Amino acid sequence: MEETREISALFHLIDDPDEEVFDTVSNRIISFGKGIIPNLEHLWETTPVNVVQERIELLIHRLHFRDLTDEFNDWNRHPDPDLLTGALLVSKYFYPELSTGDVYAEIDKMRRNIWLELNSYLTPLEQINVVTTILYNYYNLKGSEIKYEESNDFLLNKVLETKKGNALSNGILYLILTDLLDVPVKAVSIPHQFVLGYFDVAYDWQASSNPPAVQFYVDPVSGSIFTQKEVDAYLKKIEVGSNPAFFRPIHKKQVIRFLLQELARCFRDDKNEYKRQELLILADSLDIPSSAQ
Repeated sequence: MEETREISALFHLIDDPDEEVFDTVSNRIISFGKGIIPNLEHLWETTPVNVVQERIELLIHRLHFRDLTDEFNDWNRHPDPDLLTGALLVSKYFYPELSTGDVYAEIDKMRRNIWLELNSYLTPLEQINVVTTILYNYYNLKGSEIKYEESNDFLLNKVLETKKGNALSNGILYLILTDLLDVPVKAVSIPHQFVLGYFDVAYDWQASSNPPAVQFYVDPVSGSIFTQKEVDAYLKKIEVGSNPAFFRPIHKKQVIRFLLQELARCFRDDKNEYKRQELLILADSLDIPSSAQ
């Protein structure tokens, strides 16, 4: 963007110690939109003062966040939005220049490798064994329990890059691939866990109001399969009574909202409080269909 007199004057006021002045200056700079980011980056490179650099970084972040909020709103308008797109929008909060084309290409490569091993004669267990073998053995995907000190473990682009994630991010990758392959796997609401269920393929998702039957469950940390009996034993162990809501499929918007809420828990210090608040704002902006709540 051409640096006008007004922009030059605003940039000279970025270091103003008066917070009210800085807020006014910031809002005006933000109003120019993302086109002003190269100017801000040049200013950052030519400014030796740390405090000013930090303010410039915050301004650039606010510009990216404004655009990301608009993208989330567009995604949210769809009644059944694409889970892969939603997961990448979360990644773009941390990596605004993320090349999503590379991610889509990697996902499609994984999908093709799994598809080549699938056929219509396989049983549900055999289908899941194919998916699990390709993901956890061929691609060597590793999983761990959720650690809030490792924010990158939540992000799909980093999972694809490092082949390491947690239960939530590995589970989202699993859901994306099985959805592309028409394998009826959905996330379920079992307490304190992010677990996937293989649902009855004959279930009419549009017509029926009763929860569909889960044939078996998948642990996305390792790809291990377990039964309803094992789930019931777990619920008894944690002293939670069985509830039909635990076994209903989670809507894609709920999955992304949960991802944003969990990521927000990674930022609990004063310096990063704004990140926690922004992630929660994005989570709260998602309209979950009443039938999914």
